[in-house]
Amino acid sequence: MSKALSPEDLEVRLRAIGDERYHDKHPFHKILHGGEATKGQVQAWVLNRFCYQSAIPRKDAALISKMMDSDLRREWRSRIEDHDGRAEGEGGIERWLKLAEGVGLDRDYVKSTDGALAATKFAVEAYVHFVAEHSLLEAVASSLTELFAPAIHRARIAGLLEHYDFANETTMSYFKKRLDEAPKDVKFGLDYVLREATTAERQQAVIAALYFKTDVLWAQLDALYHAYVTPGHIPPGAFRPEDA
Repeated sequence: MSKALSPEDLEVRLRAIGDERYHDKHPFHKILHGGEATKGQVQAWVLNRFCYQSAIPRKDAALISKMMDSDLRREWRSRIEDHDGRAEGEGGIERWLKLAEGVGLDRDYVKSTDGALAATKFAVEAYVHFVAEHSLLEAVASSLTELFAPAIHRARIAGLLEHYDFANETTMSYFKKRLDEAPKDVKFGLDYVLREATTAERQQAVIAALYFKTDVLWAQLDALYHAYVTPGHIPPGAFRPEDA
């Protein structure tokens, strides 16, 4: 980029990244949402995705540590509360564990992440380290995959309810709650990025951060697909479904 984009053009550019690279286009999601996944494949997805869900508060805590302004910290810390809850038994992580139990997994086994793929863990920790090591602007920009999340949540709710016996009000509660929580998070993050990314250099860093985050999400599904859709590729130590 030789010169800075207007805020409107930058937003168009960021949204185009979702059109091109968001993980709703991954073949694993097409199998899952279309009702073609086996029980074991669903379990593997829930188990591995827990690594990402449980890392979000750690990522957000690292991001908050960069904020010198108390108003910003106050706004962002609601994300940690959304996932961890204000008390035991609340929050998005707890709702994800309800999904795990609903698909037949033991919650302590899921929480241990012992059966998760090494590639999943590497991808998730790469995201946490990215936020910790890069600028506040880049860290906020990496969260903007939330721009594209409501559509995948709606598709997931509809697809899982239509095709799978485990899908009900309890197991779908994580996704339904995110439909309420995400719009506020998206508005704040997008407004911050459009306000602060005023030079071509800063805008390029923002774009690169969002590319990185889409890669993190895509890599997790690549690992799942290779291990649980492609026959014979479950690595040693990883969760092995009964129907594998």
